[in-house]
Amino acid sequence: MRRSLRHRFDEYLELVRYALKWLPYSLAVALPVGSACALFLWALERATRLRVEHPALLDALPLAGAAIGAAYHRWGRSVEGGNNLIVDTIHEPGAGVPARLTPLILITTVVTHLFGGSAGREGTAVQMGGGVASLIGRALGLTPKDARVIMTAGVAAGFGAVFGTPLAGAVFAMEVLALGGMRYEALIPCLASALLADWTCRAWGIQHVAYAVAAVTDADRGWGGLGMGLCAKAALAGAAFGAASLLFSELTHGLGAVFKRMVGSPILRPAVGGALVIGLTFLVGTRDYLGLGVTSPDAAATTIVSCFRAGGAGAWAWWWKTVFTAVTLGSGFKGGEVTPLFYIGAALGNVLSRLLSAPTDLFAALGFAAVFAGAANTPLACTLMGVELFGAGAAPYLAVACFTAYLFSGHSGIYLSQRISILKTGGPPEPGRASLRQARTPRAHHGGSEA
Repeated sequence: MRRSLRHRFDEYLELVRYALKWLPYSLAVALPVGSACALFLWALERATRLRVEHPALLDALPLAGAAIGAAYHRWGRSVEGGNNLIVDTIHEPGAGVPARLTPLILITTVVTHLFGGSAGREGTAVQMGGGVASLIGRALGLTPKDARVIMTAGVAAGFGAVFGTPLAGAVFAMEVLALGGMRYEALIPCLASALLADWTCRAWGIQHVAYAVAAVTDADRGWGGLGMGLCAKAALAGAAFGAASLLFSELTHGLGAVFKRMVGSPILRPAVGGALVIGLTFLVGTRDYLGLGVTSPDAAATTIVSCFRAGGAGAWAWWWKTVFTAVTLGSGFKGGEVTPLFYIGAALGNVLSRLLSAPTDLFAALGFAAVFAGAANTPLACTLMGVELFGAGAAPYLAVACFTAYLFSGHSGIYLSQRISILKTGGPPEPGRASLRQARTPRAHHGGSEA
């Protein structure tokens, strides 16, 4: 009995030491990452405003692309992997992430948005978070195990601060590393870092866009307080959101491969992409698909915010945003995929709400979260994000849409370095196909079985 009590007391002391160790580390990560995200969001807002006020800046997009290509060719070849580099480094800690990643990705992402590229901001925040955390880990002389944890906490801090969703950020950082497997050793550092980074970012005066979703009324509810008919519609929409996720991921990766094959120079590659974006803009006759697309001074423009009201998105707005973003990122411009995925999902949700006779704002919210869930393979984080952004009343429908989208997006995604711990249909992956990159590699067939 005494031995049992002593064992439990020793275990409790170990847990206390663990918390006391990681809370200061989390603070050391959160303050600079939250401040970097605040600077990034401020610069992004200014760049977007300048682009809207000076439409002629779009004409210089190919030149801006060449400058970005040249910058990465000169200083960034070792960090070209972006988010995939962060994921790989967390899985296999080594020399860490070069310090130049943080300023390089921040500046080039702002340039992308200033001149009209269709990109997001999550990739930049995640890379800044991972880069800062890696630098701190090296300065502290952390072991490989602790280096893995502090980099995961950095990802949580960047994601939580840039979107104002710290709970989703904490779960995202752990969930994004591997399909079907989460390592909870980083739970407290991730939560602390995400909360503190979000607080730091807001302390700098940064405000996030508020989305209005009406509470689900009693008329929408049925047995058990849950609208079963509405849940069925959310599941149908979730399958469509998963297909949109798959389309986005494969189109972006496919165009990236085409650009590399057709344009040998890494400097000319984004210049060609910039010219294609200009051509697409003239083809569709609108600038709605440039930049982030969150809001616009033009009340008639299709934006993420407009998708939450009836008639706020055209039938093919989701498709055009997919194309614009795939061309921008596939050709080598810098930025994230997530905000464009929010746009694609909200626009598709707007369309599906009309087809399914469902609430427009709710289905825009479902698409907002679920298309990202399918593309990033992070259904839990995206459900939490939806709750943080749209309220707990939509939680069951968010879960249905996000989980269904995760299933129907298949073994694809925007982060090819994600490991596959367990297949979406259950069981371990095939030998040699333990990452999304390997899963996308064609396998030779012989006699009806894979070689």
